[in-house]
Amino acid sequence: MIAKPPYFLILIGSLTLASWLSPICAEQEATDSPAEKSAAAVAAPEKQPQRMELIRGKLVVAVPGEWPAVRSRNNIIKYEFSIPAEETQNGPVDTGLGDRGSGRMTMASAGGGVEANIARWVGQFRDADGKPLGEKDKKIVRKKVAGLDVYLVDFMGDFHDKPRGPFGPTVERAEYRMLAAIIPVEENGTWFIKCYGPQATLEGAEKLFLAMIETMEFTP
Repeated sequence: MIAKPPYFLILIGSLTLASWLSPICAEQEATDSPAEKSAAAVAAPEKQPQRMELIRGKLVVAVPGEWPAVRSRNNIIKYEFSIPAEETQNGPVDTGLGDRGSGRMTMASAGGGVEANIARWVGQFRDADGKPLGEKDKKIVRKKVAGLDVYLVDFMGDFHDKPRGPFGPTVERAEYRMLAAIIPVEENGTWFIKCYGPQATLEGAEKLFLAMIETMEFTP
C-alpha cells in the first residue's frame, strides 16, 4: 500500500506550481498582438457633427465632432473650436507656445470686402526668408456651395498671429498654415470660417475642413 503524502505537503506543492506558472501566463498576456487586443475591444462611438447656426433660420454648417467647441477669445467671434494636434512618431506636434500644437477655428461675421480681407490675411504671413508670400505659398479658389459664392483660401508660412483680435498683442508662429472660407450673404454680411495652426496639424484637418464647407445649408 502506497502511503499518501501529508496534506500540508500537497498544499505547498500546489502553491509552488501556481507561482511558477503565473509569470508564464503574464508573459503570454503581454505578447498578445495589437490586432488581438483590438478585436476584443469595443469600438468607440463615432462623434456626431455639430450643427452650428451662423444666421438664424438661414445659414447652417456642420462642424466635425472631433473638434471641440471652446470659449471664444474675443467678442467678435461667434463660435470657436479647437483642432487637435496631429500626432507624430514623437507625440503631438509642439510649437513651444503652450498650445501643444493644436489648431484654432473661428466663425465670425465682419465688415470689409472679400479682397480686402484676403489681402489682410496674406499680409500676416511671411515665407522662410521673411519676405511676403509668393504665389506658391497661397491658393485662392471660388466655388458655389448651397447657392452661395464661397472663397476658399490656403496660406502657408510664418504667421504673425493676433489671437485676441486686431488690437491685441502679436504672437509669432513659425511654419503655420491657414485654411479659410469667406462667405458673402446678401443683406446678412460676410461670414468668415477660419482655421489656422501648425502645418502638420492643418494637413491632417484639411479634408475635414473642406467636407465641413460642403455641409453648408442656406435658406434665402
